[in-house]
Formats: sequence, C-alpha cells, structure tokens
Amino acid sequence: MTSPESVTYRVTIPDDVHPVTLFGRQDEVLRRIEAGFGRVEVHARGNLVTLTGPVGDVTLVQRLLEELIQVARSGEPLSVDAVERAVAMLTVHAASPAQVLTTNIVSSRGRTIRPKTIGQKAYVDAIDSNTIVFGIGPAGTGKTYLAMAKAVHALQSKQVNRIVLTRPAVEAGERLGFLPGTLSEKIDPYLRPLYDALHDMIDPDSIPKLMAAGTIEVAPLAYMRGRTLNDAFIILDEAQNTSAEQMKMFLTRLGFSSKVVVTGDVTQVDLPGGVRSGLRVVQEILTGIDDVAFCRLTSADVVRHRLVGEIIDAYERWDATQDRPGPSRLRGREEHGGRR
Repeated sequence: MTSPESVTYRVTIPDDVHPVTLFGRQDEVLRRIEAGFGRVEVHARGNLVTLTGPVGDVTLVQRLLEELIQVARSGEPLSVDAVERAVAMLTVHAASPAQVLTTNIVSSRGRTIRPKTIGQKAYVDAIDSNTIVFGIGPAGTGKTYLAMAKAVHALQSKQVNRIVLTRPAVEAGERLGFLPGTLSEKIDPYLRPLYDALHDMIDPDSIPKLMAAGTIEVAPLAYMRGRTLNDAFIILDEAQNTSAEQMKMFLTRLGFSSKVVVTGDVTQVDLPGGVRSGLRVVQEILTGIDDVAFCRLTSADVVRHRLVGEIIDAYERWDATQDRPGPSRLRGREEHGGRR
C-alpha cells in the first residue's frame, strides 16, 4: 500500500528499444534499480514501467530510466554492472549516464569502445584537449586501453600519421641477456599487452603491414632516445617503471603535431633499489603547466570483475594499518627506492 507521501509515475519504453534490451534477462536491470532505490517499487508490463514511491526518489528513477533508454539505443549492453555505474553517476556525481556511456571512441568488427565511468570520460576528454596527458591509477581502470583507442581513432581520422607505443622493459633488468632468442624475441613479452590491445581495435591481418610501413611502432623505451617524434600519437605504458631521467628523455621526444599519453600505477613499481619512479617525480615537476593534464583514476573506475575494485580498496585499507613510514608499505617500496 502506498503512503500519503507516495506518487506514481509511468515511463513508456519507445518502440525502437526492445524491453528485454532495457530490462535485462529476467528483469535483472529493473531489480537492480529497485535495490538501489529501496523506497521505489518498480513494475514492468510490456513497454510500460510504473514507479511508485517518494516523489524525490521516483523522479530520480524516472530520470535514470530515461538515461538508460538512450544508452540502450546506442547499442551499449545494459549489464547489472553498467546500471550500478549509472546509478552512481546520477546519485554521487549528478552526471548524465547517457552522456558518458554513449561516447564513441573507435569501432572495430562490430564492437565500439566507450568510456564506462565518470573518471574514464574525464580522461578521454583530457586527451582530446591536451597535448600531454598522464593517466594514473590502479589495474583495470582502462588507462592503457582507452589511450590506445584514442590513438587508433587519431590515426584513422588522419589527425596523426603514426602511432608509437612504448614500455620500459625494467622487469627483465640485467636478466634480459640471458633469455633465449633475438633481442626482439626477448623484449616481446614486455610489449605483448600493447599488441593485445591493438588486435582488439585494428584488423589483425593489417597490423603487420602497418608495422612494416612504420605507421605503428611498438618498441621498448630505450629505443626512443635521440629521436624527435612528429605527427604521432605516442603512448608510454607502465611509466611507473621509468626513472626520472628516462621520463625526461621520453617527454622531450615530443615533436610538432604530436600527442603524448603516459600511463602507470605508482603503487606497482619494479625499479631497483635507489631509483625513484619518474612517474611520481613528474607530478611534482609538471603539475600546473598549461596543456599538460594529470588524470587520476581510482577503484571506482575499475571495469573488470567487481572484485578487482574491492581488492584494490582492501589493499589500501591494509596499507593504512601498517607501521612502516611512508604513504603505505606498497607505495613506500617505490617512495624509498624500489624493492627491499
């Protein structure tokens, strides 16, 4: 029974949106909306959704449904996770889920890559409006993947003539020479994540031709020394494993009509003892400089399994309880010169 303060509102699903697309399997999307707004009853019959509850909550759910209709029209799948992120956008950030979730970056083989959180949308917008962008955050936040998508889009739209992808091979250290095979074969495992992302966005058959022509280059960071990169979209991945000197060397490769995106996670540093991460140092040096943006992604921007975000938060809570000096035991490893 509805209380005197309750109101009832009806939302009609337009004919071009199939109810199953919007409601999910066994109405799982509607059930998630109802769980997120416990004082609102949600009932669906055909293409009509009836909302009953306090006026403020009903108004919010009405707006959420209207936003999700726009997302469904774009072809973006409406999973329970996507609905949870949409609820957070409305209630925490007062932002439009449709504006975030329908932003197309690049399409390949019937799949469109889009930002999925407020933080990811801000990161993509920063890449559009700045020459140098630093994407800093934990695993699973899309730092490298979205940067790669923006690079492919820039190449396809002829904003740049080539893509340059690089990573430090610091994990190998002095052991690199003891690995079997040619230098290229030794380095390849450290560049494999970049190749994997490329294969998601470009026809795999065309990648060898693009690499042979120099249109796409994937190389270790050491290969950047002494070069000037013009008309290029340049991505430095795993930048937490650069030294301050390597970071300076890389950033000064920037040429005319080029764009640079640097990605990394300052809590996952593999540098040897006594070496401070260039990604941490550069924040102290370049913050506040025009046309340079720092985007900090968090566990709220993780789009992998739900547990990944919870694991990241749990580690941060655990770090806060430790007795060692420094911001945390994990960060302290980097702050005080790498591994102990």
